[in-house]
Amino acid sequence: MRTIGASAPDRSFYDRKLASVWNRAKKSAAYGDLGDFSMAALRGRPVTTKDAIKSQPWDYIVADLGAAAKYYETTGTSGQVTPTPRLAEDIIWNVASVSAAWQDVLADDDRVLVLLPSDVVPVADLIVNVCEHRGLVHTRAYPFATGITDWDRLLGLFAVLRPTVVFAAPGVVMQLSRLLKQRGQLPDVSASVRSLMLLGEVSTAAMRERLGAWWGATAFDASYGSTETGTLAATCVHGNLHLLLAANHFELATGRGVVGLSEGDRGRLVVTPLNLHARPLIKLDTGDDVVVTAGCACGSPAPVVTVSGRSAEALSLRGSALTLRAVEDVVYRASSSTGYLIELDRDGGYGRLLLERDIDADRATEPAQREAVQEASATALGLRWDDVSFVNTLPATTKSGGSQKSWKRSNIRIVEPAR
Repeated sequence: MRTIGASAPDRSFYDRKLASVWNRAKKSAAYGDLGDFSMAALRGRPVTTKDAIKSQPWDYIVADLGAAAKYYETTGTSGQVTPTPRLAEDIIWNVASVSAAWQDVLADDDRVLVLLPSDVVPVADLIVNVCEHRGLVHTRAYPFATGITDWDRLLGLFAVLRPTVVFAAPGVVMQLSRLLKQRGQLPDVSASVRSLMLLGEVSTAAMRERLGAWWGATAFDASYGSTETGTLAATCVHGNLHLLLAANHFELATGRGVVGLSEGDRGRLVVTPLNLHARPLIKLDTGDDVVVTAGCACGSPAPVVTVSGRSAEALSLRGSALTLRAVEDVVYRASSSTGYLIELDRDGGYGRLLLERDIDADRATEPAQREAVQEASATALGLRWDDVSFVNTLPATTKSGGSQKSWKRSNIRIVEPAR
């Protein structure tokens, strides 16, 4: 099983798997012009854009909807939703790949609490399937499932299950942490937890360090992927995301064109998933800017990928391009805040940063924290904010995470130009 997630496949493996994907894709309207497969034909093929899939989603689907085992849709946070049926083959291959990658991250005696939404999107199903594959006791308890689970019931589950691993969007863990700190219950509730597996939205190293320190646990960036592609990378015990080489064929879109992976290379990740059956995709441009490195201490031959975000979705403030990952890293590294909101005018000439005050914050330290944020912003973002202010609480939609928000845009508010 380890070979599915951790090994570095040889050329013959890719020749065989890519030929199968190619032949499945030929049955779709989108790829009906494909000829015979060869690596040269693949290299010469233009990328498939996410916009193309969103505009004509059914042109890429080759399976009859009635044959699907599951039907999902993307959340639609950056546009219209995209239908994503999955056959049993799609699901089984993805679960096997992720389960193998997490072989050393999840222990055989772990108790798993899944604080992820179960409706429409596949992420909670994936975690449950991995737990079932590994034989791990687990339960779902999404705190925003109105009428079923709320914060109080969730705390009751913690008391009974005493989970060792918690899967959740980072925004959900942040909100739960604030609640527990307010009630003085965080030390007791977190006592059994050794790992926070964060996924479903952006997770920066600074935020993971903050949450890990609060919970006395290791906070992992659990995986990287999408509803369209399935899982592309998964964490190792050292907290690095390793590309799942046996489940995907990876390339990079660079200034030199679309090229193979090389140590230290930067570009947009281009992927041909090897195990998609309902909707095979050829050379999907994920739009995600990444850096590929090697040499992780875990010993895996699979490259480590660092996802920088999408340059196409960067904000502009006085000529500087802002990605939310970069802003979040500044916020959580230079302040004790538990959330943030960016206020911009429509022309990008004014920008204010609102920081949510922690429950046990010392207000006397806030002037120094504001200046630290300004200095860190000047270094990392190339700008100083027009204003940095602390507030008692921010709207839940800016921090709830995992389907309660679009982290790409809900931390931004357009305001009238400052007078």
